[in-house]
Amino acid sequence: MREALLHMLAENEGEFVSGQQISERLNCSRTAIWKHISELRKSGYSIEAVQKRGYRLLTSPDLVTAEEVSLYTGEGTFGKKVTYKTSVNSTQEIAHSLAREGAVEGSIVIADEQTGGRGRLGRAWQSPSGTGIWMSLILRPEIPLQKAPQLTLLIAVAASRAIEKVTGLEAAIKWPNDLLIRGKKVAGILTELQAEADSIHSVIVGIGMNVNQEKKHFTEEISEIATSLAIEGGKTYKRAEIAGEVLQEIENLYRSYLEKGFAVIKLLWEARAYSLGKRITARSVTGSITGYAKGITDEGVLLLEDDNGEIHSIYSADIEFPSH
Repeated sequence: MREALLHMLAENEGEFVSGQQISERLNCSRTAIWKHISELRKSGYSIEAVQKRGYRLLTSPDLVTAEEVSLYTGEGTFGKKVTYKTSVNSTQEIAHSLAREGAVEGSIVIADEQTGGRGRLGRAWQSPSGTGIWMSLILRPEIPLQKAPQLTLLIAVAASRAIEKVTGLEAAIKWPNDLLIRGKKVAGILTELQAEADSIHSVIVGIGMNVNQEKKHFTEEISEIATSLAIEGGKTYKRAEIAGEVLQEIENLYRSYLEKGFAVIKLLWEARAYSLGKRITARSVTGSITGYAKGITDEGVLLLEDDNGEIHSIYSADIEFPSH
């Protein structure tokens, strides 16, 4: 009810919506409407009420609640089922649990704060309250297990496109799972599987994006390698709008991928790739290789040409850019 009321007010933002219109559309009493208006005000929404004219939404708080995110998810199905938490250890943990319980594809878990957010290789990911998007998406693709890494590249393209659409900022992709603006990390992607043998039950995609952090939010060490959309754009952004746009872009690319394969995603990824043609060092548990990034295979594997002209297939590694 509250979500539907908020949708009505948001659709007519700045204009009055009569109590009669709301009552008829939502099939509820004027008393119930007033109760929900009061609840919305307590959550930080500024709503004007004028006798005989109705209600109008003046301003909205920067929240990532189910009501807010659903305003920006468009006609698709991703993000229609939202589990919102003010503070969690990790959205990935909750999403894994929901997936095992049968949550539908496109369900998301989103939090205002993560206390135990993590990136690849178990690294900590700073997720302070009210500043970014900390979100996990449940996918159930019917694809071979070996093609799962392609989804990380798909998500990176989608998130990059969403950032550009909402902010005008260009986000480049650092293989396999980071988004960079002017060489600094603004977002990371963590893809985890629930699978057995060669069968995928679900893919849990974690997205951490720095949106409204200021420089004071980063330690000196982190500020050298990380940034936020607000720092780069010189203004704050509505997190729910960006989250909704990310979900729309993911859904559009995902549907296309399931129907037509990886070829188009590969082209889109390479057009945004930060490392292609650059001299890089790929570090993994087996050692490190330095050379030039030549591209990715149809499976999403990075190709690196060393100084002897030998091409190496990099399946999993940390990518660094040598200063010399």
